Amino acid sequence: MRLWHVDLIPYLPKSQLLAQWRELNSIYVKEDKHILINYIYEYPKEDLYCYTQVVLEEMIHRQINIRTKDKMANYFKDIKCTEIYIPYENHHNQQYLTICYYNLLEKFIRGQKDFPAELFERLTNFYQSKKEQPK
Repeated sequence: MRLWHVDLIPYLPKSQLLAQWRELNSIYVKEDKHILINYIYEYPKEDLYCYTQVVLEEMIHRQINIRTKDKMANYFKDIKCTEIYIPYENHHNQQYLTICYYNLLEKFIRGQKDFPAELFERLTNFYQSKKEQPK
């Protein structure tokens, strides 16, 4: 279980994007605990809401059918977040970007079927541009 670095959502292969949606829905229902996502509970619920919006926007952009948002709507029923901001700002940092990039690199190297070279090249260009930015 992982929440990909928010900046990498547009570069995820379709299978990772769909898995992200399933993982989010699992969090909405069970508030899963897992070593890779426990940090989300240290942040306001609005962060997860904003993260979810980024995932949904990418799914819509790719014309991926979202069958239901019931679990999400129920989980966020008390959230009145009108401003979308960068979620998990202290966690989704350069180090986490690197961790996620190398995870995706391994998937590409191992031949993940829905990870075309063009998408990986875009991901790598994005990652290199972020890596070169001053900290």
